[in-house]
Amino acid sequence: MENYKEERPWGTFENIYDGEDGKVKIIVIKPGQSPSYQYHHKRAEVWTVLSGKGKLRLNDEYIDMLPGKTYEIPVESHHQPINEGTEDLVFVEVQVGSYFGEDDIVRLEDKYGRV
Repeated sequence: MENYKEERPWGTFENIYDGEDGKVKIIVIKPGQSPSYQYHHKRAEVWTVLSGKGKLRLNDEYIDMLPGKTYEIPVESHHQPINEGTEDLVFVEVQVGSYFGEDDIVRLEDKYGRV
């Protein structure tokens, strides 16, 4: 699949690899924003922060997200990156599992009213 970039209410994501064995995205979260608190049935994720600072909400625990650090999100773990800073939070997301479609997002909380 060709690389593409999508705008979201919280920022952007850009697919840079989309294969049978995984997907890789660059995620940019604007200051004061956050995607939904969610989980996935068919994939795990590994995030590596490139720039900015934030919090990872992982199963209702809060972990500092810092440049150069990597965070593992196991399958079915509830997760949400939160940008509480004043600059963009940018990280690489590597997805591994059996399916990588956007329809494998189960939203638990979403401040933008998406289901």
